[in-house]
Amino acid sequence: MATLPRGRHGLSRAEVAADQRERMFHALAAAMTERGYVATPVAEIIKRAGVSRETFYQHFGSKQDCFIAAYAWATDALRAGFAAGLAASGTPQERFATLLERYLSALAEDPGRARLFLVEVYAAGPEAMRRRVEVQQEAAAALATVFSARTAQERFACEALLAAIIQMVTARITLGEPEELAGLHPPLVALAASLFPH
Repeated sequence: MATLPRGRHGLSRAEVAADQRERMFHALAAAMTERGYVATPVAEIIKRAGVSRETFYQHFGSKQDCFIAAYAWATDALRAGFAAGLAASGTPQERFATLLERYLSALAEDPGRARLFLVEVYAAGPEAMRRRVEVQQEAAAALATVFSARTAQERFACEALLAAIIQMVTARITLGEPEELAGLHPPLVALAASLFPH
């Protein structure tokens, strides 16, 4: 992501601030891909983002605050795929296939963001994990909507399907194999069909 031009550029303060935040999120994701959350200092984020230490602390109180905001940024990008799957027409299996394809594509297109969302969240402390659990509950509810899951057993099947998806994609991202994500689509769609045959 390119830095803003120096001097007069005609952008509002809000636009400049939004650009700086976006650059810091990308920088955090890239640095963590190489170094991990724990070994990524603020100095590395600001260097990669092309911002000053003062600018960083105008936006965030700490590296963890930056991570929490970046996690929300990553989550918002992935929600779009879920929303498209929910809005898709067709059978529950077709809707799930659409939702899953968009999710896998979004992760493969931005492996740094995917790593932040799936892997580094485990090292970022209890608040990050609390948010991770909330996102997983939201995703399980989305699957329950797709499959019209009403009983406790059906809702549990949605949670189990989600757990399988998360484990498989997390393994590919951890191993640096985002190109392998598309190959998960057929077996995961088949798994969903076995859990929800109607």
